[in-house]
Amino acid sequence: MRFNFELTEQNPDSSSRNSVTPTEDILWVPLQNHPLFTSPTSTSPEGDATPQSPSNLLAWDGTSRLYYWDSNLRCLHRISIRLGDPEPSKVLAASPSKVLQTDVEISFEVNKISINRNGSALFLSGAYGLCVMYLYGRSSSKDDSIICRTVSIGSQIYFNGRNLIHVRKVSWHPYSDTHLGILSSDSVFRLFDLSSDVLQPEQEYYLQPVEPGRSRNAASICPVDFSFGGDHLWDKFSVFMLFSDGSVYILCPIVPFKSVYKWESVLEIYSDAEMFGLKSGNPVAVNNSNLAIFWLEATFPELAHESKEGELSTLRAHPYAIFDASLCLQGPLRKVCHGVEDEDLAVRGAECEGHAVSFLYDLASKDSILVTAWSGGQLQIDALSDEIQPVWTVGSPPRLRVNSHDHILGLAMLCESISGELPVVKLDNPHDHTVWLGHPPPLLRLAIVDLALPGKTESGSHISMFADPLMPERIYSVHDGGIDSIVLHFLPFTSQSSGKDETVRSPSVHPVLSTCQVENSTPSPLCGFIALSDSFGYSWIAVTTSNKECVVLEMKTLNLLVPVHVDMKKESASSEEWTNRNPPDFISKELLSGPKVVLVPQGSPNLRSVAADSIEGRSTLHQYLNLFHENYVEYAHKVYFELEHHGPQLKKIVDDQHARLAEAQEKLSKVVKKQSGLENRVNHAMHRHNLLEQRLHCLRNLPGVHKKPLSKAERELKSELGQFTRVELDALRASIDTLRARLGRFRESSKGDAPNQHRKIAGRNNVLDAQISQLKSSLTKLSLVNSDNTKKVKLVESALKNQEISR
Repeated sequence: MRFNFELTEQNPDSSSRNSVTPTEDILWVPLQNHPLFTSPTSTSPEGDATPQSPSNLLAWDGTSRLYYWDSNLRCLHRISIRLGDPEPSKVLAASPSKVLQTDVEISFEVNKISINRNGSALFLSGAYGLCVMYLYGRSSSKDDSIICRTVSIGSQIYFNGRNLIHVRKVSWHPYSDTHLGILSSDSVFRLFDLSSDVLQPEQEYYLQPVEPGRSRNAASICPVDFSFGGDHLWDKFSVFMLFSDGSVYILCPIVPFKSVYKWESVLEIYSDAEMFGLKSGNPVAVNNSNLAIFWLEATFPELAHESKEGELSTLRAHPYAIFDASLCLQGPLRKVCHGVEDEDLAVRGAECEGHAVSFLYDLASKDSILVTAWSGGQLQIDALSDEIQPVWTVGSPPRLRVNSHDHILGLAMLCESISGELPVVKLDNPHDHTVWLGHPPPLLRLAIVDLALPGKTESGSHISMFADPLMPERIYSVHDGGIDSIVLHFLPFTSQSSGKDETVRSPSVHPVLSTCQVENSTPSPLCGFIALSDSFGYSWIAVTTSNKECVVLEMKTLNLLVPVHVDMKKESASSEEWTNRNPPDFISKELLSGPKVVLVPQGSPNLRSVAADSIEGRSTLHQYLNLFHENYVEYAHKVYFELEHHGPQLKKIVDDQHARLAEAQEKLSKVVKKQSGLENRVNHAMHRHNLLEQRLHCLRNLPGVHKKPLSKAERELKSELGQFTRVELDALRASIDTLRARLGRFRESSKGDAPNQHRKIAGRNNVLDAQISQLKSSLTKLSLVNSDNTKKVKLVESALKNQEISR
């Protein structure tokens, strides 16, 4: 439940231009019924062509503001929302929305927007441009809108005239409000600090996943996506890189300058390095932990002052880089083995179809979940089976950019993978064989989910993934066919720490929204997706389509992770089911067995001749009456009492049986009514079956049908050719464009810097000569002073000897 703090003007006729709020009265309507999404759409300037890349034009600041980019008007709409107010299942939006305009013209098509942590800036990303829009601007005098300052990011690197370097992924850093991470097609990961420089990156990491000349395929050097780590040990300093062949690499540690971290989390990894690294018996582990401790103390100098431990709650990162070492590109991450027979599976290639298209890092409790989406429509879900540790390559110094006071302003380094074959990690390996040895953490395969996407195109399916902000075990996948929800029911480290002996359960997949209502539907109609949540445990998803339609769905979070256990041995505890299965004995067995059989006493043989009014006859009759009263009259009283006592219960059972009988008769009547429809459907199915048989018969008579099927080797060759056509050629083209861009930049820089370099060299030579002459003169002076001192020392020694002799 959220509260809106948008204040309207008290006087609608006021001509004040300083107000940034609409002069109309605010009307709260459901988000899906907002006039922004229900108004008729106009044709976009680019035409009706659907973009090939997935787009997301929705953003949420985490509190009460929703942002939507209008591709037709090229403006940003800010919508104030209320979550769960007044009803928990509704999302209300303020109408009209506030319009935010850029102060420069946006000449490219925007396909993604994203907001930073504090809600002060939002980036607009497209295939031909990237800019950041600051959301607090000035009001416009022409219309009731806000003009926001907008700056272009890395225009000299990415978006030059030929546009040879393409941006693969843009993302805000989770621990900074001003740092933007960008992965480009030239295999370079860059961090930009918007507070200092928007054209030149603060940090550059040139990725070298394989040794030069040893790449077996182009897809292994073509980056696709990246993701920052979560708040877990060294994960917070890690960046995960995904390449087109599905291989995942890790860069650790990467810290934006002046970013803020919690004191407890940094102290935890600092103590871990001292405890398990320095005290290890392996010299490699000791060396790696020493580098990590040295880096932590230099990046966070407060760690060396234990006296300030209770005074600090956060730490600010200082610019630092090890002068003779660069980060190691850890990977590719491999599957963990269960035995000798699984060693081949650990180093085997991709198990999914197509090429990798997107990547997601999700921190669920104590588990780091890695999800890779493939163009064939599969999701590969893995968990890190070990902790991430920083690794450096000693002997590869980085390039630093410093100011006049020798303070680091930026850095660049070449990140190479470990040469040679990595050891295969097994589950039965001892703890000392894996900690601080520089090995990348292995992967524990949780599941491979096939989304069964319809109508796969030649280039494959575009899949983007998001984690639920309220329940991290749930992952949303947005694709051409709609939205699916994947819920993870088994987390290895979380289950182990909780002490539960849970069985491995496969994740459950639930379709949330389908966009393929007809067979020939428009591909990728969704252009916006956002997951909303409040502090009361309610969760929603908001989706916008290319026709400016909005859909809001409430997502249930309760009982999704509770496993359903069915015990067939135990009977149900429900009283009604127990009554229906085993009805109780309302009449005792003693009464149902009848009266007791009592033997009649034998009388005299002449009993028939005895008169009834005689003494002997009366005594005989009295005896028989006592026996009858004892056996039959008392039994009749017991039966009457039982029937009177259990009559209401018996009546209830009879009424229940009558009701069930009436319900059964009603169902039978419905079946009789539907029988004609079922017969028609069966006849129609038989008719379709006959038509299909006729078509199959005609197809069998076509020429070329009786050709032999492809053999196994031919099928493997065909799949390899298809893989090369779809993946390798694209990767080779991207590599060629990247090399051309680098060559052009090198030629331009070499032409412009040639005369300057000659001048610098000449100036440096003059400076060196002057310094050498000064050094020579100083050396001569020092030699003279040294000789004078030696003479004085000798005189003092001779005087002391003379004094000793005289004594």
